[in-house]
Amino acid sequence: MKSLKKSTKIALLIPAYNEEKNIGQVIERCIPYHLDIIVVDDGSTDQTAQIVKRLRENPQSHLIFLQHAKNKGKGAALNTGFKYVMEKNYQGVITLDGDAQHDPQEIKKFLKMVKAEKPDLIVGSRFQNTQGMPFIRLATNYVTSWIISLLAGKKVEDVQSGFRYISRRVIKNIELKTRNFDTEPELVLKACWLKYQVKNLPISTIYHQNTTSQVNKLTDTLKFFRLTTKSLIWRRKMKT
Repeated sequence: MKSLKKSTKIALLIPAYNEEKNIGQVIERCIPYHLDIIVVDDGSTDQTAQIVKRLRENPQSHLIFLQHAKNKGKGAALNTGFKYVMEKNYQGVITLDGDAQHDPQEIKKFLKMVKAEKPDLIVGSRFQNTQGMPFIRLATNYVTSWIISLLAGKKVEDVQSGFRYISRRVIKNIELKTRNFDTEPELVLKACWLKYQVKNLPISTIYHQNTTSQVNKLTDTLKFFRLTTKSLIWRRKMKT
């Protein structure tokens, strides 16, 4: 695959927590893009860190490894990666999860849209092909996306999707208040309020039987509804 690194200055960002089963294959499938790969280990207690460090020995991997001493939440891991992106002056970043539920083969679709349309935020949408998605996950994603779209004033098909492109401008100008799985919908909300160009991009739906979701159905649902309440305050402050 032809290198895109020099012309785009885009990095890949993978937050990971206890992903020893899948993190290796995710990284290896990202290497052919010749983009810097930033992995943020969010205090894993399994072999995730050791696997990433071993892969980092490959000079072709362009692998940057950042690590939290203890688990802080997915949003905190993303924020750590965003700070690195700002420090190193990347144009933007493509985020994907470390559990192999996103197909690295589709990174090229994001790169193509960035080059052609120069959007501020691209959100990967699983709603144009939901085959294989568990019903409870489908229903939850649909409801949360409908609520966030209503609050944002723009239809964003899959606000829980972690497969997305985020421009430097969005990272620089949006202050994130959350630390967990509510960070991704928060980012969508604030980007829409600031009138940034937000695009939906169809992606595959991939679920593995041996994958254990890090989402806590009770606590993360409560955090989401707390997010919607706080969003009314954030919106008011952004208008003043």
